[in-house]
Amino acid sequence: MIYIAVVTTYVLLLLGISVYKSRTIKTDEDFMVAGRGVPVYMLIATLVCTWIGSGSLFGTAGLTFRTGVSELWFSFGAWVGILVVYFIAARVRRIAKYTLTDLLEKRYSQLAKVLGTITIIIAYMVIAGYQFKGGGRFIAILSDGSVTPETGMIVAAVLIIGFTVLAGMVSIVSIDVFNGSIMLLAMVLTLPFAISGHGGVDAVIATIQQTEPTHLSAMGGHDFIWVVGIALPTFLLLMSESSMYQKFSSADNAQNAKRAVLGMFFGVVIVETLMMLIALVGFAIYADDPRFFMADGSVNRAMAEEIILRIGFEQLPVVIGSLLLAAGAAIVISTGNTFLMVTSTNVTRDILQAFFYKNATSTQVVWLQRSCIVVIGILAYLMMSQFETILEMALISYTMIGASLAPPLLAAFFWKRVTRIAGVLSIASGMLTVIVIATLNSVFKDGSAKLLGISFPMDTDYIAIPALIVSVSMLVIVSLLTPKPLDSDWQEFIDDAPASRS
Repeated sequence: MIYIAVVTTYVLLLLGISVYKSRTIKTDEDFMVAGRGVPVYMLIATLVCTWIGSGSLFGTAGLTFRTGVSELWFSFGAWVGILVVYFIAARVRRIAKYTLTDLLEKRYSQLAKVLGTITIIIAYMVIAGYQFKGGGRFIAILSDGSVTPETGMIVAAVLIIGFTVLAGMVSIVSIDVFNGSIMLLAMVLTLPFAISGHGGVDAVIATIQQTEPTHLSAMGGHDFIWVVGIALPTFLLLMSESSMYQKFSSADNAQNAKRAVLGMFFGVVIVETLMMLIALVGFAIYADDPRFFMADGSVNRAMAEEIILRIGFEQLPVVIGSLLLAAGAAIVISTGNTFLMVTSTNVTRDILQAFFYKNATSTQVVWLQRSCIVVIGILAYLMMSQFETILEMALISYTMIGASLAPPLLAAFFWKRVTRIAGVLSIASGMLTVIVIATLNSVFKDGSAKLLGISFPMDTDYIAIPALIVSVSMLVIVSLLTPKPLDSDWQEFIDDAPASRS
C-alpha cells in the first residue's frame, strides 16, 4: 500500500501542475512550443526526460539482462547523436520552426514535409503505444498483480492522454523538472542498495561470472555487425528526434538551446549507465529465478524488461523502492506526453492546417490539436497488439524515424550538394524499407523464409542496417545525378550566422 500511496501522490502532484499550467495557454504557440520562453535548466530536464522513456526503463533493462555490459552500445549510439546535435541546436532555434518537418519543407519541399509527417505519425504512435504498454506493466507490478497488465494499459493511456491534452508543451516542460530530478535521485540511490542486497560488488561479479561470464565483456559474445545494428537505431533516432527539435524551438534563445544539449548529454549518460548497472545487478539477483527464463534456459524477454521495477518492488527498502517506482511513473508519463504532443503537432500543422483549416484561429488550432491527441492516443493503444516486447517496438520505431529522416536532415545541415528530389526519395525509401521488413517479419513470424538472400523474420537487432543503406544510397546517388542546388537552398542551414538579406 505504501508504494501505491507514494506513486499516486506523485501522479496527483503532476496532475495539479498540469491543471494550473493549462490556465496559462492563450495561443497555439503557447501550446506547441511553450511560448518560446523555456529557460535552459527546464530545457535540459525535459530533453533528458524525452529520451529516458519506457524504451530505457524496459528496453534497456531487458537488453542488459540478455547481453550484460554490451548493452551500452545501444545507449552509445544516442550519446554520439547528442554530440552531433550540439552543433546544429542553435541553428534549429534560429530558424525557429515548430516541427522537424518544417525544416524538411524549408530545405527540400512540401512533399518531403508530408512524407516526414507520415513517418513520424506511424513511428511515434508506436513509441507512444509502448509507453502505454510499459505503464500497464508498471501498474501490474505496483498492484502486486491485482490489476492485470491489460487493464493497467488502459489506465496508463487515459492518464498520459489526459496530461497531454491539458496544457501541451507548457505542461510537459513544467512537470519534467520534477520528473528529471526524481529519476536521477532514484537511480543514484537504487544502485548501491541493490548491490548491497546481493552481498556487495564481489558477490555480484562472482554470480555473473559463474552464470554468464560474457555479460561482463564489452561485446557480450557478439560480433561487430551486432554492435552496429544495435547502436544505429538510437543514433539515427536521436539525430531525427522530432520532439527534441520542437523543444529547441521552445528555448528562450539560440545559445540556451545549444547549452541544453550539453546538459542533456551528461544527464542521459549518467541515467542510462545507472540503469544498465542496476539491470546487471538484477541479473545476478534473479539468476536462479525461473520467472526470468524459458523452459529451454533462454531469457524470458518480456519478463527481463521488468527487472528494474522488480528490484524496486521486491528487493529495496520501502523508502528507496517507493522513490524508484515514482521515478518509473515519471519516466512513462513524461515520454508518453512528449510523443503524443509531437505527433499531434505534426498532424495539426502539416495536415489539418495545411489542407483543411487554413484560416483557423489560434484558439481553434489549440482545440484541433487537443482532439488529435485523443485520437492519436487511441490509435497508439490499438497498435500495441502487433508487438511482443517493448525493445522490439523501440527498434522498429527508432529505425523508422532514423533511417527515413536522419540522412536528409543531416545532409541539410552539413552537405551543400544535397538536392531537393534526393531528400524526398531518401525519406520515402527509408520508410518503405522498414515497413517492408516489419511486414515480412509479421508474415513469417511462425516460420522462416529467404528473400533476395535475406532470412525472415529478421532479428530486430539488425533492422537498421539495410534501412540505412537504402536511404543513404538514394540520398547520395540522386544528389550527384541531379543539378546542384541554389546557394539560397542551403545557406540558412549551414552558415552559423543568418543569411544576409538584400
